[in-house]
Formats: sequence, C-alpha cells, structure tokens
Amino acid sequence: MEIERIRTDILILGSGGAGLFAALHAHDRNPDLAVTVATKGLLGKCGCTRMVQGGYNVSLHAGDSVERHFMDTIEGGKWLPDQELAWTLVSTAPERVRELENEVGCFFDRNPDGSLHGKAFAGQTFDRTVHKGDLTGIEIINRLMEQVWKRRGIGKLEEHRALALIPTPAGDALAGVLMADIRTGHLRFVQARAVLMATGGGPTMYRYHTPSGDKSMDGLAMALRAGLPLRDMEMVQFHPTGLLAGPDTRMTGTVLEEGLRGAGGHLLDGAGRRFMADYDPKLERATRDVVSRAIYAEMKAGRTTPNGGVYIRMSHLGPADVAKRFKGMVDRCRDCGFDLAGGLVEVVPTAHYFMGGVACRPDTATELPGLFVAGEDASGMHGANRLGGNGVANSTVFGGIAGDRMPDVIAASGGFREPDESRIAAEAARCLHPFTRKPGDVNALRERLMDLMWDEVGVVRDAAGLRRGLAGLDAIEAELLETGIADGARAFNLTWHDWLNLRSLVETSRVIALAAERRENSRGAHYRADFPEPGDLATSTFTVVRRVGESLTITDEPVRFTRVRPGETLLEPPMAAE
Repeated sequence: MEIERIRTDILILGSGGAGLFAALHAHDRNPDLAVTVATKGLLGKCGCTRMVQGGYNVSLHAGDSVERHFMDTIEGGKWLPDQELAWTLVSTAPERVRELENEVGCFFDRNPDGSLHGKAFAGQTFDRTVHKGDLTGIEIINRLMEQVWKRRGIGKLEEHRALALIPTPAGDALAGVLMADIRTGHLRFVQARAVLMATGGGPTMYRYHTPSGDKSMDGLAMALRAGLPLRDMEMVQFHPTGLLAGPDTRMTGTVLEEGLRGAGGHLLDGAGRRFMADYDPKLERATRDVVSRAIYAEMKAGRTTPNGGVYIRMSHLGPADVAKRFKGMVDRCRDCGFDLAGGLVEVVPTAHYFMGGVACRPDTATELPGLFVAGEDASGMHGANRLGGNGVANSTVFGGIAGDRMPDVIAASGGFREPDESRIAAEAARCLHPFTRKPGDVNALRERLMDLMWDEVGVVRDAAGLRRGLAGLDAIEAELLETGIADGARAFNLTWHDWLNLRSLVETSRVIALAAERRENSRGAHYRADFPEPGDLATSTFTVVRRVGESLTITDEPVRFTRVRPGETLLEPPMAAE
C-alpha cells in the first residue's frame, strides 16, 4: 500500500478558532518554522467557531472582574473544572479580545461611549458577552482566515481527514499523523515535530444536534486509540433552544442563541403557557442544563408544539427591536417559515458542545510528548457545564497558548521522530476496511445511532437506559463493521467518509455512555433520574476513561481545589496554587 510521506515542523489539525489562532501565534513566534494547517473542509469555511452566534465572555467592563468571571465558570461547571485551566481561560480572555480587535481586525458591537457592548447570557452574574450582533463567530473566523492567508509561511492541507495519531516505535512520543486526502483518496503520513489537535468536538450522534454533519468526534476517537486519558466524557451540553423546523430539513437543531433568553425571551409550552417558573426561580435565564431538562420534561409530558418541542417568544420585546438586535436569527427563522420577531418559533434541546475531551495542562500539552490539544478536543476548563460565551473564548485563548508553546518545545527537543511503521500499516488497513465488505446502508445505521443516543444517553439518563444504550452501540458497531460501500473509488467518496464518521461517533458514544453509567450523581449537563442529587461538592471527582489494549478502563479522580473551595468565593487576586 503506497502512502505518501511529507514533513512539517508544526501540524495543526483543524481550522476553527483554536487552529487558526495557533497557526498565527506559531508563525509569529518563529517564522522560520514550517507550520501547516490541515482541515477536513476548506480553511475558514468549516468547523464550529464560524457557527457561533452569541459572543465571547470577557471581564473588561466596570464592575466586572476576572475573579467574578472565574467564579461564574466554577459554579456553572458545578465545581468540577480544573481550576488552573479555568483561571487561564478567564485571565487570558481580555488579552485575546484586544488582540482580536487590534491585530486580527475584528469589529465588535460598542456602546454609545465607545466601550465594548456586553450582553446578558444565562448562568452569569454580569453582562460580559462581547459580540458582533448574533454573528460573532463569522466575524472572528473571517478575520482569522484573512490573517492566515496573508502569511505565506503557513501551509494548508484542505479537505484532508486525520485518521490516526502515529507514535514512535517505543510509544513514548508522537511522530506524526496519518491522513486521507479527500479529493484523491490517497493516504498521506505527515511527520511533524509538534502536533496540535483542534479538530473540534461535535456531538452529532444525537437526533437533534447543532454542529454540521462533518463534525464526528474524530479527534477524540484518535486520542482514545492512542491510549490518551479522556476526561468528563459524560458531559454533553444540550443547548435549550435548537430550531425545530421539522424532520425533513437539516436546519433542525440549529441554535437560536442564548442572547434571546438573556434579552427576556419567554419559553412556552404547546398551549402557550410560560413554564420555566415550574423549574427554576431564574426562569429562562437559568443555566443551559436546567432549561434543557425543563423543556425535555415538557416534551415527555406531551405539552408540545406541532413538531414535538416548545415555543420561544420574543414579540413582547418589540418586533422591530428584536429584528435589529438579532438579525441573523430572524433571517434564519424566516427562511424556515417562522417569525422570530413577531410570532412563535418551535425549539428543542439540541446537542451543542462537548465538555469532555483529552486531559491537558494549562500550556495545552498532553501526556504524549509532541501532542498538544486546544478547543473542544480539550477538557477540564468547563467541568460539568460550559457557560455560553466561554466556548469561543476557550478556543482562542488556548489556541494562542499552543501556538506560543509549540515553537519553544521544538527548539528544546530536537528533530523529527521516526514513526511506528506497523501502526501506520494497521491504521491504513483500518480506514480501508469498508472496501472489503459487501455494500450496505450506512445512513440507516447513522439514523439508528442518533435515535439511540437521544433516547438512552440524552438529556435525562438512568441505569436501565444506559445499559440499553451500550447494548445498542455494540449492535450498531458490529453491523457497521460488516457494512461496506458500493463505490470502490476513493476520490471524493463521501460514503466512505460517512462510514469513517460513523465509526468515530460509535466509539466516542460508547465512552459517553460508560462514563455516564459510572457517575452515580447529577452534575450540570449529566443528569441521572435514578441519582438526582449532586453529591458532596467538597469531595468532587471527575471521570477518566482510557483504552488499555482492547479494553476501556474508567477511574474517578479527585478535583483539586487549587484556588477556591466549595462554600468560598474568590473575590481577591488568587492565592498561589497548591
């Protein structure tokens, strides 16, 4: 089997906010290094960052502080975050926003006095979410994309799919990444002195989901096979208000951002009754997990809209003002036949963000030398629940840190590492497996997976449902491995990539279900109907899943309260870490 070999000093997997920020920082840190961005689609035109509507959490305004943002993040994460990662996030965010404006060229909305406008987002004690209308992600990615294209020293591998992390023969470091060129179908091993994994999460294994269908948890599946520890894998965030446009459109699941509820939007059941007072005194401004469970309860009780969800209403705020403040969403809803400004729009909880991921340090390094991780592939900074507005901050903060760190590590560590050739051969055979089987219906298996995960490993979980989910995943995987594809040509064979997507999703779905079964309490996005209490905050633990051989091992690790403990509030500059 012929596999092309190429080299680059730094390989960045992913072209979202984390990947592009890392590329810019790495190039500016050392312009003599070869930096290459590999992306599954087209640079700056795919991924989740450009889909961000709401905004960017940052403590810049009078009356706010980094300490206050930190406490909101810790309490919103139900005391499960790694506090050093969370502190790095909130303390670096002001620097990143100034960089986005002054160096990258982003324009954010401002107040009449010229200061940046901060809008209200649920779960926060201050209106700190900086934004560009409700199209913040497009603004950030477009400007980052321009800067990357401007730097000729940054190479691009567009429409390239990462298949496997390839270690050295001894397994003590990363040598590079096996990839597939989607355009030609050729396999290519990219040898690199440092690799940033920023492929994004994308929990598209659920019936209702936010990310585009090309997001299939590839990075976490690769990390799992490489033996890396995955943390908080039970923590799947459902955004409460995904557009529910019916079963025959891909627009179903698209987020209607948190600013709608922050601005005073109301949630109504199918009969038009405002119901959030039944569930939380913060009403619609409760955290995402609380609102999602409330909507799910209304759905289970049958108090639903024609398509099976609930309504969001904004008209009481003035249709003209809503149309001005939320133009992007108003236009999107109009395209689907809904009047967001003046009428009612059907919504449903939608799988939106993955708090779980690869365990890493604040400098983005993992336990595998040569591998760094940032964005939604990384875990620890959000704990059990990500605050709206902390996601794009997370990507740009840690993407920039990775870009600064990788050139320094390269300077200290020497040259390229030789790969484990047997691993390259095994992973190549693994990805070509469907060409050795009789054709079948990959899409039908994907539909089964989405229903299974929504029903058994979704917004509300219990032991019996999780056991059913695990058994169902085993059955789907067994059938997938016997399902081939009809077209033997590999060039632009999208059915092949659908097959690979589905295998990644099944593998990560199993880890989600196993971690959810392990956690016998309810924290943030993880809710067990059979264990509804949160447990003792002072003895909080997080789950760690690792593959050893062909088996998965799950352990519980204690949360280290390095800056503040349950019952305390961090109002002063932080004490030294323990």
